[in-house]
Amino acid sequence: MTLRAQLTFDARCKSRLLLTLENGEQAALIVDRGRILRNAERVRIADGREVEIVSAPESLLEAKSPDPLLIAKAAYHLGNRHVAVQLMPGRLRILADHVLEQMLTGLGLEVNAIKAPFEPERGAYGHQHVHGSELPLNRPKIHSFGSTT
Repeated sequence: MTLRAQLTFDARCKSRLLLTLENGEQAALIVDRGRILRNAERVRIADGREVEIVSAPESLLEAKSPDPLLIAKAAYHLGNRHVAVQLMPGRLRILADHVLEQMLTGLGLEVNAIKAPFEPERGAYGHQHVHGSELPLNRPKIHSFGSTT
């Protein structure tokens, strides 16, 4: 049986975190500093069980435009501000922020508040590139607290 832990983007960026699994059990999550856990990534706890990381729905802004140059300009300006951005055809998503919302609207994009999981780009220099069958089940380390019976 695969257990799941639903985490926000902020929580998936932390190197140490106490989380609650879907069965109510608590586990300490310890990952390398700078590592971002991704949706559907699986990790193994000390007793051999797998825990699947699930991206929790969050308050996001979705900016849309049929003009690819406008999307590129918005991504450029957000990148200049070191904002995590999820890119999709004809749209991008960021964590909700009223100042950035005004900037995107001012650039001419249609901006809407939504609730959805957030999976931003890894970045050009990310070191967490993993292929499907190469999932790192031995890392990060998760330590269980309490009984597993």
